[in-house]
Amino acid sequence: MDKSHPPESFGVFSPVGHTVLAFRSAAGMEAAAAALGLAGFDVEALTRYTPQEMVAQADADLRNASPMASLGQDLNLVKAHRDLARSGCSFLVVPTPDEERARRVADLAAATGAAAARRYGRFLVEELVDRTAGEVQSFESPARGLDVDDEGKAAS
Repeated sequence: MDKSHPPESFGVFSPVGHTVLAFRSAAGMEAAAAALGLAGFDVEALTRYTPQEMVAQADADLRNASPMASLGQDLNLVKAHRDLARSGCSFLVVPTPDEERARRVADLAAATGAAAARRYGRFLVEELVDRTAGEVQSFESPARGLDVDDEGKAAS
C-alpha cells in the first residue's frame, strides 16, 4: 500500500483487503510488526503510520469526502482513527486478502494488545479485537444520534 496514494472509497481511506491495527505506542506497533514477520507475513508489505501521519490522513479525508461517505460508516471510521491517533496511537496496515490471514492477524492483534483492529472488506468493516473492559459497542445509526462532527461532538 502506498501512503502517498492511499486506497479510498468515496474520498476517504478504505484499504479493502487490509487490516488496520492501532497500538498505544510505536514500540507496540513495531513489536507487532516483528511478530507478523515471525508468523510468515511479508514485513515489506506492512505500512506504518505515525500518530501525526494518521491525523493528517484523517483530516484530508474529512475535507475531501464525498457526500456518499456519510451514508455508511466511512466517515465514522475515519474519525475513530483520528481520535486514536490524537491519543497517541501508531498504526500498522497489514494485507489480509483472505480469511486465513485475517484470522492470524486478529489473533496477533489480541495477543499484542492492539487498541483496535479493523479488517476492511468490500462491503463491510469487521472489528477484530474485543472492546476494553467497561467499553460498550453500540448499534450505530445517524437516527440514534451516534455520529460525531469533525470536533468529536455529536452531529445533529
